[in-house]
Amino acid sequence: MEKIVIKGGNALHGTVGVSGMKNAALPVLFACILVKDKCVIENVPDVRDVAVTLEILSKMGAVVRRINKNSVCVDCTHLKGGTSDYELVRKIRASYYLLGAELGRFHRAHVGMPGGCNFGVRPIDQHIKGFEALGGRVDCGSGYVDVDATESLHGAGIYFDVVSVGATINIMLSAVLAEGTTTIDNAAKEPHIVDVANFLNTCGADIRGAGTDMIKINGVSSLHGCSYAIIPDMIEAGTFMACAAVAGGEIRVQNVIPKHMESITAKMREMNVEIEEGDDYLIVRSDGNLTPTSLKTLPYPGFPTDMHPQMSVLMCRATGISYVREGVFDNRFRYVEELARMGARIKVDGKTAIIEGGVHLTGAKVTSVDLRAGAALIIAALAATGKTEITEINRIERGYDNIVGKLKELGADIRKMYQPDDASMDIAN
Repeated sequence: MEKIVIKGGNALHGTVGVSGMKNAALPVLFACILVKDKCVIENVPDVRDVAVTLEILSKMGAVVRRINKNSVCVDCTHLKGGTSDYELVRKIRASYYLLGAELGRFHRAHVGMPGGCNFGVRPIDQHIKGFEALGGRVDCGSGYVDVDATESLHGAGIYFDVVSVGATINIMLSAVLAEGTTTIDNAAKEPHIVDVANFLNTCGADIRGAGTDMIKINGVSSLHGCSYAIIPDMIEAGTFMACAAVAGGEIRVQNVIPKHMESITAKMREMNVEIEEGDDYLIVRSDGNLTPTSLKTLPYPGFPTDMHPQMSVLMCRATGISYVREGVFDNRFRYVEELARMGARIKVDGKTAIIEGGVHLTGAKVTSVDLRAGAALIIAALAATGKTEITEINRIERGYDNIVGKLKELGADIRKMYQPDDASMDIAN
């Protein structure tokens, strides 16, 4: 069993580099299916979800070659549609991008239902609505989703009833090689949607309006290979900012796009965290004395749901009452019980958490129940008195590239350990 062990109380100092965005890398890698050529993808985070994605592609017949730790060459020339490994697909939510990519290239798709973190009901009804508008017949049964558009894959006007990042990307993937023009109304605007569109355009697609609520896709006959670098991960950057905010000290968060960070930066400034912006960096200073605030998670450019648990830790340390309203997922509050083991006082009422701040956090044995909950536990442990042991760290490593090593470089007392038969051993990180 692997675990992360942290002794709190150390202020953080130094520079930390932000890796490529997981939520952009995964759809870009699946988008390579549309290209009968080699694609070199750079700034790919070395995380478990990426490893699973590459294994899925490899088992489908793609030639996958690691150039270095953060660059990979993917050649999908001879990839076979409808052959994705069911058990691997169940490990990650992003595997649903196989549906759009297979439909776009082969005009049919056969993919197991996706997995990933449990945030309650996460339907793919908007994806299905889009596939059907493009000419696909959709059947869901026996754990699989089948889409058939072999008679005609054509452009269409699509209006999403709710803003959906996954559906927006999936319809872009489906439509780039379809005949005619597709328009997506009420499209999601997240930076990783823009990144996927930019990648596809670099390969020869004609996508316009990504980053706005209306995207126009003019179908093309084929795509070609390219070299492309993934954008920095705004959530990883925000997580390191939160670490410095509660632990105190001064850190430089390098390789960021400050524009993407605006909602996070603004909220932390409200909480008495000093933040200085540069062209590609943020300097974060904090004495650990935080003020309460309220936030509601919303689709971009609103406050990101993936920073909700981390911000709750800041609110635990702020003197006064804070409120978090979750506006995206149904079951984002699973981390609350684990933080309570460390002394947090959080009451959940529906989709709202009422957080009593100014509490003294103490080290405890806790479990990472999902990716961002695990990040929140790391942040809490940095500010806690005593030792914290975090288990189920595979969930953290799904989305954070060497978070233990990076925090250690900033001065945190943090280790990853392996514990066989009650005997613990350090793991180099």
